[in-house]
Formats: sequence, C-alpha cells, structure tokens
Amino acid sequence: MAGSADRLLRSVALLDRPRLAAVVVTSLIAAGAGLLLPGALAGATDAVLGGRSSAGAVVWLLVVGVAEIAADAVTMLLPARLTSNASAWLRRRVTDRLLALGTHSPFAAGDAVSRVTGDCAAAGGIAAVVVQLVATGLMSSGAVVLLALLDWRLALVFLGSLPFALLLARSHLRGTAKDVLAYQQVSGELSARLLDAAAGLRTIAASGTADAEAARVLRPLPRLNLAGQGMWRTQARMVWRAGLLLPTVEIVTLAAAGFGVLDGRLSAGDVLAALGYVALGLGLVTQIPLLTTLSRIRSAAHRITEVLDTEPPPRGVLGLLPGNGTLELRGATVHGALADVDLTIPGGCFAAVVGSSGSGKSTAISLLAGLRRPDAGQVLLDGRDLAVLRPEELRAVVGYASAEPALLGVTVSDAVAYGSWASVPAVDAACRTARIHDVLVRLPRGYDTLLSETPLSGGESARVGLARALARNPRVLLLDDATAGLDTITERAVTAELGRRTRVVVTHRAAMAARADVVVWLEAGQVRAVGPHARLWQLPGYRAVFTEET
Repeated sequence: MAGSADRLLRSVALLDRPRLAAVVVTSLIAAGAGLLLPGALAGATDAVLGGRSSAGAVVWLLVVGVAEIAADAVTMLLPARLTSNASAWLRRRVTDRLLALGTHSPFAAGDAVSRVTGDCAAAGGIAAVVVQLVATGLMSSGAVVLLALLDWRLALVFLGSLPFALLLARSHLRGTAKDVLAYQQVSGELSARLLDAAAGLRTIAASGTADAEAARVLRPLPRLNLAGQGMWRTQARMVWRAGLLLPTVEIVTLAAAGFGVLDGRLSAGDVLAALGYVALGLGLVTQIPLLTTLSRIRSAAHRITEVLDTEPPPRGVLGLLPGNGTLELRGATVHGALADVDLTIPGGCFAAVVGSSGSGKSTAISLLAGLRRPDAGQVLLDGRDLAVLRPEELRAVVGYASAEPALLGVTVSDAVAYGSWASVPAVDAACRTARIHDVLVRLPRGYDTLLSETPLSGGESARVGLARALARNPRVLLLDDATAGLDTITERAVTAELGRRTRVVVTHRAAMAARADVVVWLEAGQVRAVGPHARLWQLPGYRAVFTEET
C-alpha cells in the first residue's frame, strides 16, 4: 500500500508539468538570490567601512534583495494554484471511484467525505512541499560551499553541527508518521459517526437519545486525543531542540570568525556573510515542520489509495434486449438478507412486495433496480443479466424511488429531471402523475424555486422523488416504500396513473397489496408465497404481516 501511495504522489506531483516547472524555476531563483545576498551584504559593508566607493556594492545588494523578494512572492502564488488543481484532480478520481463502488463501497459516508475533502486537499500539496524542501536543501548545500570558500575553518565548525541536525530530522519523522496516520483515520471515523447523527436528527430528538448519541459520536475522541498529543509532543521536542541548535551553531561560528578577524583572514563583512551562510545552512532545520506536512501527505495518500485500489463491480458492456419489463431473480443470494431467491415478475405486472421488518424487501428491490449485485445468483431484465448491461442503458429503463429520496439539483425542476435530462413537458407530466404539481406551482417561482428554499414535507419529498423516477418514462418502476408517506386517497390516485409498465412496490398497507396483480410475500430472506392478495389473505401468517406493521 505504501508503494501505491508513493506512486500516486508522483503522479500528482507531475500532473501540471508546465506550472511545476515554473515553480521550480522561481524557487531556484529565490534560492540563488538567497545565497548571493550574504556576499552582497558583505561587499557593501566592507566598502562602506573601508571608505571606498560603495555605490556599485549597494546597487548589487539592492538588485539581489529585490530579486529574492520577487521570486519569493511568485513562489507563494504559483504553488497555491498547483495544489488546488492537484486536489481537484484527486477529488474527481476518488469521487468517481466511490460512485462506481455505489452500494458496494466499504467506506462509511462520513469517512468517504473525509477522504474526498481533507485527504485530497493534503495530498494535492505534495509538489509544493517537495519543491520547497529541495530548494531549502540546495540553499543549505550551497551555503556550506560558500562558507568553505570564505574560510574552510568556519565550514568545519558548521559541519560539526550537521549530525545533530540530521538526527533531529530523523527522530521527528519517525515520531510523527504513526501518529499522523492514526489521527487521520480516527478523524474519518468521527466524520462518519457525525454524518450519521446529522442525518437522524429528528429520530434522535423524538426518541430523547441526544446524550447517548453524543456519547456514541464522541467515543473515538480519546484515541484522537492520544494521536494528537503524540504529534504535539514530537513537534514540541523538535521546536526546542531546533531553537537551541541554531543559536548555538551561530555563536560557535561567530567565535571562530572572530579569530579569523584577529588573524586578518576575515573582514567585518565576511563575519556578516558567515552568519548568513550559517542561517541558510541550517535552513533544513527550520523547515522540519514541513517534514510533518510531508508525513501527513503520505498518510493522506495512503487513505486515498485505499479507495482507488478498491475494485468496483465489472461494468456491463451489452445492450438491452427488447421486452416489456420482465424481471427475474434466479438463486439470488445476499448474505444476511436474501437466500437463494427465485422469482419472476411478468412484464406489465403490478407486483406488491410485503413482509415483516428484516424480511429482505428493500434488498430485493435494490437487486431488481441494479443498485447492488447478488453475492450469488442472477438478476435479469427481459432475459438479460443486469450485471452485463451497460449502466447507462439500465438506468434509462429502470425508475427507482424510495420513501426518503435525496433531492439533488439547484431548482425543483432540476431535482425532478435529475439523471434523465427530461424535457419541461416530461417534468410537468411526471409531477402531475405523482400528485405534486399543484404543490410546486404555488411556490414563489414555481418549478424554478431554489431547492434549498423549498419547504417540503416528508410525503411531498417522496412524491418529488417519485416524479423523478417517472420523468424518464421507464420500462420498469420500482418503489421502495415510496408511497408510505402518502395518505390512502393520494396513494390510490398515484398508483392508478402509473401506467401499464412493470411496477414493483414495497408496501406495508393491505389496501395497496389488494390492488396489485400479484403479491410477493417475503419472510426471513426467502419467498414464502406468491399470489393474489385475496388468496394469500386466507393465511394467518400473511395477515399477521399487516397486523405487525399497523
């Protein structure tokens, strides 16, 4: 996994090569100017103190200083664009993979959001961080060379401090890597729990379990605190050690340079230059926090590759067969939900799926809709396995609606046409069929009202979701309790206008089951019976299903 993460980071770093080249060039200019600055300062100082003409030296000092400031300014702007582009590219890849995984995704919703937002943003900064570290390394190396050219004795004094600097960097990296990864993993777990709680706010409030839910959400906090304290302890050790190392080396170098001045080898300007080279030489020490950032980036890349390396189900490549919407389950098994189910729903049939809670109703509908694949067995539409169908063709002929649909889009019209690019007349017709048109036209801007400003009840949202499924004029319509929030009269009116397409409805109402052509009775993940409601009603166990629901 570490190798995959490093390969991903290399791809991210090289994603925008022209802009990366510009960042490298400006960083090199800034590093070069920074190395020239101590020498220019030494020349100007000696010229002034020696009573010589200092105009040229001062002008050169200004040129070098302005060049460094300009290059530094550019290197602050370009990496930001480089990072934002890389983060957007990563987010697109991770989002595409999560969407491809669909209901097969092993990642909790909150954890997935954490990976798309925080981890992609962190990993997107790899190029900027690496360029900054390389530029700092070049400046440090160059400073040592220039210090040696100034006086090899000073270079020896400085080199004596390098083992301490390297040891400091190594211990910092080793101390933070594990804590950073743990911190990000626990943050993802917290996000997942918080998202679940936010989605169930009404249930939590109604059940009076706010305190218990808060305790559940915050349960990972001790582990997060432990990882955070580990990072801060390592950071604190690095800060005070680096804070001692730099002035110690400067004092020792300054003392050695003082002997050089007494011996006549060095001038006052050379002493200033030596101190500048020492500061540049220890630049890597001052940039050690970047090593923490680099560790965080590698941990983020590790979490991203976990998503990208999770293979989605194979994509179908075949087209639809002509037909009237016949659905079949052949030995369909979903571990823990359905067991070896065989079922045929003829085309144009109105089928009701009933059963007690946990009987596998929603799982069966998800299989028929192609929203998930069975662990064993087949799901067929007009004789062709859904697994081999091209997804875009499957989605064009299968409409799906649930009791609590997620309404997406900017306006109400967008929400109804979402995924189908339905025309305005098709949206209007679908809303009329779903008995939601009269509600929507009374909104301030009708169908063009912003979805975020549209007050919809649970039943009204369900009808908008139903209209969305109808807008594509599907061959098959699958309703997972989508009419549960409607009153009996509205439910009857809606179902009466669904047309002669194949309709499969999960229901808890005996009246709905009575209107169906056939009822599929599920119990403990298996088909208990299939037949007309009137015949099944003679069975006490069947009647008990509706008694339990009421």
